[in-house]
Amino acid sequence: MADDNLASYLNDHLAGSVGALELLDRLIENHEGKPLERFFKNLRGDIQEDQTKLEELIHKLGEEESAVRKAGAWILEKLSRAKIRLTESEEGDMGLFLALEALALGITGKQALWRALASASETVPALARLDYAELETRAAEQAERVEAKRCEFARTVFVAK
Repeated sequence: MADDNLASYLNDHLAGSVGALELLDRLIENHEGKPLERFFKNLRGDIQEDQTKLEELIHKLGEEESAVRKAGAWILEKLSRAKIRLTESEEGDMGLFLALEALALGITGKQALWRALASASETVPALARLDYAELETRAAEQAERVEAKRCEFARTVFVAK
């Protein structure tokens, strides 16, 4: 059984992944049939795989997934729709930029998660179940892809008038 700090930390990151997947589902739906659809589908697949690894770790540690945290992340994504509007307009371009930024921040957090768990696995043998170096590398690759798109949209949404 994990200690309360570890269980809470893992569930916070699990909730973050729920929010990311909800946001990606919305982005995929909004970009159906467009070039960005494939980008978002690929990213969603990667994040889903990482979420599965995290869920498996939580279960192997004898912990429960926090339904409350996961529901909170789901609700938060729904509330974020007021700020992150995805439409065929300048406002929609800004919404897409903000969505990419939210994803970039989440992926950076996931990279820090894997790094922290790798470090903690030296003193908590139950954590030594995953290839954290590989997971951190995957997160870094995801972050690079999202950051490239985010910067591409920065050139669109921040223009001199």
